Amino acid sequence: MAAAGSAEPAYVRWRPAAALRPYAAWYTGYDQDGLPPGWHRGLPSPYLTLIVTLGEPLRIAAHPDPATPPGDYDTLIGGLHTTPAIITHDGRGAGIQVALSPLGTRSLLGLPAGELAGVDLDLACLLGPLAAKLRERVSLAPGWAARFRVVDEVLAARLDPGRAPAPEVAFAWRRLCATGGAVSPAELAGETGWSGRYLSRRFGVEIGLSPKVAARVARFDLARRRLQESGGAFPLAALAVGCGYYDQAHLTREFSALAGVPPARWWAEEFRNVQSPVDLAAADSGA
Repeated sequence: MAAAGSAEPAYVRWRPAAALRPYAAWYTGYDQDGLPPGWHRGLPSPYLTLIVTLGEPLRIAAHPDPATPPGDYDTLIGGLHTTPAIITHDGRGAGIQVALSPLGTRSLLGLPAGELAGVDLDLACLLGPLAAKLRERVSLAPGWAARFRVVDEVLAARLDPGRAPAPEVAFAWRRLCATGGAVSPAELAGETGWSGRYLSRRFGVEIGLSPKVAARVARFDLARRRLQESGGAFPLAALAVGCGYYDQAHLTREFSALAGVPPARWWAEEFRNVQSPVDLAAADSGA
């Protein structure tokens, strides 16, 4: 049962168990009810998306891959992508979203993130009956903390650290994310000791994006987060400079390419969907 009607917050964040933190950045729980029917954009980010719904299925009207037809998902795994997904709702929606590092996809799901690039799948395609069992257990758990611990337990049981990508790929990916995409593919290649061509090929297999495209996504994600954290008030010219764009026009072009709309319009249309979650981790996860 979802948390609707209870005293629990409707939008929360939780830190995964310590053994899972190299592979999953955070869990987000959401429970919305009584909203006007509408839609929102699932934006490109440096994380794969794993969703377990509570109650209503997730309805995707348009996927990053336009060849994929609209569909409803009780559970979902989505790879890295460079165009938004369009998610619709009837005023209700609840579930848990896992921000899964592409470096953790082999260890947790048994395949490289590159095989999921631009793709949305029912999680059962990878986990079989375990996907439905996970959803059932999460739905029956009494409250957010218990739900998150179910996710911890299921992911930890699947964890195989020996299936990690090559250290050079992991280093290059972490450098890109840590710098907000400010390091060039040539610099990455030099720091790993690989040729640019070989690094790009291995990146494509393990991450699903080339280093150049991954840098665009990391830079965009940094700009989007700073705009969100400012409540939409960050001056766009300053945002552009602070996130490594040449100027505001460059920011606007890149934002439009990756989000489908310019930054000001994205905020005007999406601010209701990007509220700051209550962080339960400090009190409840033992962090």
